[in-house]
Amino acid sequence: MELDSSRPACPAHAAPVAPSIASAQDNQNPLFVTLRVLTIVCFTFIAYLTIGLPLAILPSYVHENLGMGAVLAGLVISVQYVATLASRPFAGRLSDTMGAKRVVSLGLVLCCVSGVFYLLAALIDEHQPLVALATLMVGRLMVGCAESLVGTGAIQWAIGTVGLNRTGKVISWNGIATYGGLAAGAPLGVVLVRLIGFEALGLTVIALGIIGLLLAWRQVGIPTIHGERMGIQHVFRHVLNYGLALALGSMGFGAIATFITLYYASHQWSGAAFALTVFGLCFCGSRLLFVDMIGRFGGYRVAVVSLIVEAIGLTLLGFAPNSLLALIGAGLAGLGFALVFPALGVAAVESVPLPSRGAALGVYSAFADLALGVTGPLAGIVAHHFGYSAVYVGTAFVVLAAMGLVLGLWSKARDAQATGMLAG
Repeated sequence: MELDSSRPACPAHAAPVAPSIASAQDNQNPLFVTLRVLTIVCFTFIAYLTIGLPLAILPSYVHENLGMGAVLAGLVISVQYVATLASRPFAGRLSDTMGAKRVVSLGLVLCCVSGVFYLLAALIDEHQPLVALATLMVGRLMVGCAESLVGTGAIQWAIGTVGLNRTGKVISWNGIATYGGLAAGAPLGVVLVRLIGFEALGLTVIALGIIGLLLAWRQVGIPTIHGERMGIQHVFRHVLNYGLALALGSMGFGAIATFITLYYASHQWSGAAFALTVFGLCFCGSRLLFVDMIGRFGGYRVAVVSLIVEAIGLTLLGFAPNSLLALIGAGLAGLGFALVFPALGVAAVESVPLPSRGAALGVYSAFADLALGVTGPLAGIVAHHFGYSAVYVGTAFVVLAAMGLVLGLWSKARDAQATGMLAG
């Protein structure tokens, strides 16, 4: 399928061709650049705060209040990622035609809409559990679409503001905003529901969406993007193996996000929300401290080490005899997972010609959405038959399979490089 040639492909992490709107003098000031990036990726933080708020609540709520099984408890979380995956290409095209600022604003509106559905589910509650579950599902679909719109628009908006040469900085800070929002949202959601009730979840999400809209309205937008589009099927073939490795490596996070609450409850431990917070903090710390390692040691090497660390953390989490070791396992998983996306992404985009690298990064990132969408139901089946510990031990083996795939890709890359040097 060939895409419209009048506009460029603009997936979630694609870099726009629009010039920076900041002055040359301002762009020489690292502090100014960082502040400008933060004023835009804050919308990603707000969106993921609305995503994080229900993470530690919904599985237990569906399981205990609505009386549903583990599979449906996992599905209510994972349906968001399905919506994100389906809407990702449309988010890029809307950023081209509508502009990044409008796309971010539309995503924040959908955050508000998801809050409305959470509030409706609270009013229906256990009186009509199937209706309440369906209402929650619709809310999750809305926030999944919002994730695509805000994530895509914020990255393009920030790059268009500070310049293409700051793409790495933008992606790094956007990732920190992503998992920072998840880390802050999970315990905040637990506190709100305990103090006020489940309806507090919907009201808070609505309020956050409105705050984000007011902040976005005050920001300066960037021009819409024009250029040539390429067919996506050739890019997909080049990126497929890297995307599969990313998908396998992302399943550990999917298992933690979906079932950490029920896993802690099965052991009668407290602090499940804090485990999500530790995961997010370790993720952010790894991005801040070690992201330069990719340039120094190469994407393949960093990806292999990262996947090993993630697998160790998941194994420790699965076999943990107490909540402290489980917490350490969650932290190690976050530490390792943090660099999997950028490390493999470097290799993925280098596998295609320069004009197609934005499209390659968008296709590649969609594999993470796919992984997070299927992890919940699959892990729910494993939990039903083998227990929650098996979920984390199993995903550790899946992550090691990703490492094996990366080692194979690394070997092929070395062979291709050696052949090229001999031919030269």
